[in-house]
Amino acid sequence: MKELIQTIVKPLVDHPDDVRVSVNEEGEKIIYSLSVNKEDMGKVIGKQGRVAKAIRTVVYAAGSSQHKKIYLEISE
Repeated sequence: MKELIQTIVKPLVDHPDDVRVSVNEEGEKIIYSLSVNKEDMGKVIGKQGRVAKAIRTVVYAAGSSQHKKIYLEISE
């Protein structure tokens, strides 16, 4: 899942080397924290959050087989 997030986000940003994904499992949920360069935040979020919502939709669909709730947090 970590590789999927990186594969989606890296082509969108100007600084692909700054893309980091960390995983935190807490019981019935898995939290993926995506951090990108400050300059790339707008590109990852998109107008009215459309790009972020699309990324989350793909991640949630791919993780539905894990029988755990998946969250994607985007930070600087």
